[in-house]
Amino acid sequence: MAGPSTAERGARRTSPSGPPPRRSAVRRRLRLPGRRTLLLIAVAVILLGAGAVWLLYGSSWLRAERVRVTGTTVLTAEEVRDAADVSLNTPLVTVDTGAIEHRLRERLPRIAKVDVSRSWPHTISLAVTERRPEAIVEEGGKFHEVDASGVRFSTVSKRPKGVPLLEMEPDRSPSSRHFGQARLRRAAARVVTQLPEKVRRDTRSLRVRSYDSITLELTGGRTVAWGSAERGEAKAKTLTALMKARPDGGHFDVTAPSSPAVSRS
Repeated sequence: MAGPSTAERGARRTSPSGPPPRRSAVRRRLRLPGRRTLLLIAVAVILLGAGAVWLLYGSSWLRAERVRVTGTTVLTAEEVRDAADVSLNTPLVTVDTGAIEHRLRERLPRIAKVDVSRSWPHTISLAVTERRPEAIVEEGGKFHEVDASGVRFSTVSKRPKGVPLLEMEPDRSPSSRHFGQARLRRAAARVVTQLPEKVRRDTRSLRVRSYDSITLELTGGRTVAWGSAERGEAKAKTLTALMKARPDGGHFDVTAPSSPAVSRS
């Protein structure tokens, strides 16, 4: 059988091979940037970093120039600014927000929480949450406000309207000695937060003899034996039902909410 002709053999030798050109194209695509390109990239990164550092620390564009206060009710914005003692005309990025929060909580006990943040480009924002008085303690003609956690946070010369008086009259039982004044105060403040809204408005004082003996003095000479601060939700529901069923009641006992009692006096 005759082999390939001379023309066919020549065509094979001169025709381009498929695979080699493809491998060459891949190598071109994967070729690493040259030294000059790398040098330009490095210089650009350095310049950008230096510019960012200068912008944050050296320029006048991002400096602390004002302090914005929100959330105050009793305190004034000026009182909060003075206590915060923010260093103005300094780079905003260097302001120590943690130190500001510490100063505010230490110098203004009425503040329960404060969120200190940077508001670019020129402002430090102070979002304040004030303590709310749930009860008051009278001592020496002054009134000490007590919040829901039993914390005494402020002293005022005039009794706040609508805030019940906390009368601490601990007995000599081992229970009273074990719990102490601070814990009894916390328990009483917790009771105030558990009261139905109408009862809370009518509550003039809370008499605390022990952890398990808290009594409410209401308007109209009515009293409520509440007991401890435990099972507050059940006691509140029971008291609401009792007062609705016996509007003429003078003394309500919900120390055991499943077995309540009511009498005229």
